[in-house]
Amino acid sequence: MQPHTPNWTHVTEFVMAGFAGAHEARFLFFTLFLAMYLFTLVENLAIILVVSLDHRLWRPMYFFLTHMSCLEIGYTSVTVPKMLAGFIGVDGGKNISYAGCLSQLFIFTFLGATECFLLAAMAYDRYVAICMPLRYGALVSWGTCVRLAGACWLVGFLTPILPIYFLSQLTFCGPNVVDHFFCDVSPLLALSCSDVTLKETTDFLVSLTVLLVSSAVISVSYGNIVWTLLHIRSAAERRKAFSTCAAHLTVVSLFYGTLFFMYVRTKVASSINFNKVVSVFYSIVTPMLNPLIYSLRNKEVKGALSRAFSLKSWKGQ
Repeated sequence: MQPHTPNWTHVTEFVMAGFAGAHEARFLFFTLFLAMYLFTLVENLAIILVVSLDHRLWRPMYFFLTHMSCLEIGYTSVTVPKMLAGFIGVDGGKNISYAGCLSQLFIFTFLGATECFLLAAMAYDRYVAICMPLRYGALVSWGTCVRLAGACWLVGFLTPILPIYFLSQLTFCGPNVVDHFFCDVSPLLALSCSDVTLKETTDFLVSLTVLLVSSAVISVSYGNIVWTLLHIRSAAERRKAFSTCAAHLTVVSLFYGTLFFMYVRTKVASSINFNKVVSVFYSIVTPMLNPLIYSLRNKEVKGALSRAFSLKSWKGQ
């Protein structure tokens, strides 16, 4: 049995391998991801601005939507700028300190978990609006919305504390090249000299709890919505009612589909390259698509955007 050596950890920084196999196309990838990142920032900031300025959108559904846009901005900003720096070879662009790596993973997990619970809160809002419209004002008051949003952010913040603590207890004494474009769990565990069984188990249980609790709320909400819609005789009324939650259901399908695939697994030896592709989808592509889904399928958001950015609107002011 080896003696305990608390100073065994020699790694003080990590190097992001990024998309090492795409070196020749790095400028193409840089341009593509930069365009996607900037587009994500612009469209999410536009939604926040429009909802804040247009009193017609001062309703619970759009209150939650602004929180979602804030999450999308943070979600991409915590990973994409560092990845872009690595593409163009900025000095130290691929390097990240040990503390910085853990901080990046903490914030990324925090925002991801918060989004899970926020999507559940939005599903509850749609459930009450469709299934109990006469009690909507009482059940989904502004006070309730603020408390729900606050709870989502709080529980999301608490989610990564235990996993990050166990990660900080692992020893990293060998190679320091993280085969990913950000500090994700699987490639970090692959570099550890310690037994990662406890860490893997903790990650699995925490991830599964977050996904099951939030998806259970969403499933129950939509189960009741479907049951209510089936009892509406008018096809036009059914379509109108369903159209109010179609965008949310699409976003839920995209977000949870990739998360269930990525984080309920425990094997470190899974395909890293395939994990990168899936990570790009949920950390870059999905945040870019979500505002489009909400705006293109929502006449009120499209109308507000049109009023806010039309020349006539500005002249009227």
